[in-house]
Amino acid sequence: MLRLLNIEYYKLKYNKASRVLIIIYFALLSLMSLFATIKFNIGPIKFHLAELGIFNFPYIWHFNTFVASLLKFFLLLVIVSMVANEYSNKTIKQNLIDGLSKKEFILSKFYCVIALSLISTFFVFVVSLILGFIYSSYTELTIVFSDLEFLIAFFVKLLGFFSFGLFLGMLIKRSAFAVAAMVVLFLIEIISYGIVCGINKGTELADRIYQFLPFKSLWNLIDEPGSRLSAVKEVAAQIGEDLSYDYSVRWYEIAIVLAWTALFIFLSYRLLKKRDL
Repeated sequence: MLRLLNIEYYKLKYNKASRVLIIIYFALLSLMSLFATIKFNIGPIKFHLAELGIFNFPYIWHFNTFVASLLKFFLLLVIVSMVANEYSNKTIKQNLIDGLSKKEFILSKFYCVIALSLISTFFVFVVSLILGFIYSSYTELTIVFSDLEFLIAFFVKLLGFFSFGLFLGMLIKRSAFAVAAMVVLFLIEIISYGIVCGINKGTELADRIYQFLPFKSLWNLIDEPGSRLSAVKEVAAQIGEDLSYDYSVRWYEIAIVLAWTALFIFLSYRLLKKRDL
């Protein structure tokens, strides 16, 4: 495993575009702290995001993992270009000539996906911990380390998303077309979801069906955190809206994404095994 990871490390190290994208991604994750400085002063109305409690423990784990997951597209570009470059530079053929089996080649990419997902999760954990201890009103350890399942959901979300990108990169062999294919598949899924909702005049049936599809299953891992804020609930209550939702991470949603991850990696291997290089 370490040998395969080392191979991928050197490939990323000497790829300027990948280095830039990785730096941008982690820089943007670091900038989550800027939410604490955002203030709006409109006449007598003063609005400070940090005072809304977005950095309170344990809410911060939910909020930061949700925001960080929106930035995963940058690492997707790294994964897809990493695969596409193997074909364009013909390094995949050279790796196989040098003794790397096709199974080891796919495993090296998957280990890289796992490593990037783990590093991202740890980075979000550290940033959230620092922001929480600075701004949170609650710093008891039992509160601080509750709701950590959102970090698990974040890791699984990245793992599934990047594995999807790896599969499309293997299938299409061109990074731009692979990313475009993912966008098209996303649009097809979200438009068809809207159509099903419209036909049935509600989301219940669509949610039951689409929870098993790739993008919806990824989205379901971490629900939007905005409506969980007490200030938002108070405003909703005043207009007669009930925002009492279940925001917990559910085991079967993690299982669905892990099943997709396994399928994407298996299909990537099958593609490579049958392809004449």
